Parts: sequence; structure tokens; C-alpha cells
Amino acid sequence: MTRPAASFSRRTVLRAGLLSVTAAGLGACASDPPTRLRLAAGEVGGFFWEFAGLLSDAAADTDAAQIVPFTTAGSVDNLEALDSRRAELGLTLMDAAYSHSGVDIAAVGVVYENYFQVAVRADSDIENVGDLRGRTVSIGAPGSGATEVSQRLLRAAGLSEPGAVEQVQLSMSAAADALARDEVDAVMWAGGLPTPAFANPRSPIRLLDLGAVVADLRREFGTAYEAVPVPSNVYGEHPAVTTVGIPNILLAHPDVPDRVVAAVARVLLDQSSALVPQQAIGSQFLDARSLVMTGSIPLHPGAEEEYRRRHG
Repeated sequence: MTRPAASFSRRTVLRAGLLSVTAAGLGACASDPPTRLRLAAGEVGGFFWEFAGLLSDAAADTDAAQIVPFTTAGSVDNLEALDSRRAELGLTLMDAAYSHSGVDIAAVGVVYENYFQVAVRADSDIENVGDLRGRTVSIGAPGSGATEVSQRLLRAAGLSEPGAVEQVQLSMSAAADALARDEVDAVMWAGGLPTPAFANPRSPIRLLDLGAVVADLRREFGTAYEAVPVPSNVYGEHPAVTTVGIPNILLAHPDVPDRVVAAVARVLLDQSSALVPQQAIGSQFLDARSLVMTGSIPLHPGAEEEYRRRHG
């Protein structure tokens, strides 16, 4: 396990501040130099966004490429940004990539594992997913991969019929505020451990154990889902639980030149100690074996060439 890196550097913050943090603000410009790569990341404070900043800094330190992250709603939004050429790189949950029906996508590598989490207030009487019946639940922001996972989880728990759960769609920060104000009964999201938006000691939360539904998710949707342990007391005082792990994958548009993607792959291999988000409690990827575990998503030829060159 490598040492966790600090959060965004001042350089990354300044870089982000000089750019519009919406995809529309960035636009698509055919005259961009090939080494300038727009990276569709995620919400500020989320796992994707933190990793994107670390990757941007590491790439700049090695002159591999100018990687420019911009904020999005999450996985689905990032896939759409790749399709529309608003981004050359994008981060997504593995299951969202599997469900993608747009243009071809190519993997640079699997980077880290995301944790799908279901939280209630620490004093809530909700003890398991079945207790969400009749409650108000935030299932993730529109355009996020968490929304699809949330609906699949509810279906696996027998809560998919109309009216079983009042579903609302909020960003992580808005959902955390709504939970603290007792405006929603539970929040579902995918992120690291701990996810900063929910790590407020003045609004203690408790995670629900999802171990009972992981097998159903795997049986219906495949190995993009796995049971992963969450240590006790990640968010204040709470017991250890089992939740759903979903690999994060860094994608590139297939048209990005091989040499450029190979340079990004070298950053993943050589700068791994600088690419560990503070939210990366638990399993860490970013080694030669796990980077290539992209399932049915093909590696970009540039990444594949670099991995073969380095490791056979």
C-alpha cells in the first residue's frame, strides 16, 4: 500500500479556476494540441475529482500531457462527454461502462475501487435496506453512475415497485445537507472512504450493511460488483459493514493517439505513489496486474502497447 497523497495541489486548484467547470464551457476544439487532454471527472469533493487532480499534477511533473479535469455529474455524464468529444479522457464506474451504448470506448486502465454506500443518520431507526420502504431516499445526481446502482440495489431488495421508495436525485453535497436537515431518510452514493461531503462530525451518519444484496447484484449484473468491507468508525462511531465495491476505470476516446495514451499509462505505472486519493481506504489498484483488469472493455492500443512493453 503506497502512502496517500495530499489533495489537490495549489497548481491544480489554480488550473481549475482558470477554466469553466462545465463541459459546455470547455467546448470541443479541433485545434487543441494532442498533448492537451480534457478529463471528464466528477463532483468536487468526490473520488473521481480528487484522483483527476492528482493525475493532472503527476502528468505535468513528467511532461506526459496537459491533463485538464472538469467537473461533471459523474459516470454517465463522463461517458456522454467522451461520445460528444467534449473530453478525451473520462472516469467512470465499471458497471456504467458495461452499460454504455454509445460510440466505442477504450480503457487506459482500472485505477481504484469505488464504494457504493447507503447512509442514514446515526440516530435513525433504519437498520437495513428493507427498512427503506416508504422512506425518502436520495439515489444520486442525474448523470451519475450511482443512480443506476441505486435502482438496481432497490430492485434486488424488493423495493422497485412504484411508491415503494420516494426517490430524489441530489448531488453528494446537497444530499449530505438534506440528510442532516432530516429532509431525506437515506442517501445512496458511490465514492471513496471517507467521502468528504459525509464526513461531518456535527452530522453523524451510519452506513447500512449491503452484504445480503451483493450476491443478487452479481448474479444479475456480473462481476462489476463485489462485496467489500468497510472498516468501523470511518464516519464517526459506527460498526464495520459490507458494501458494494465497483472498480473505477480511466477511459480514453479511441481517437486519442497511441503515443499520448501510452504516456498517460506510464504516469499510472511510474507515479502511483502520487496518485493515491485520501479517500482510498481499502484496496488499492494501480499496479501492473490490476490496471489491465478491464473486463469486456478493450484497452486502448497505446495503453496495451505500454503495458506489454513494460511487463510482457
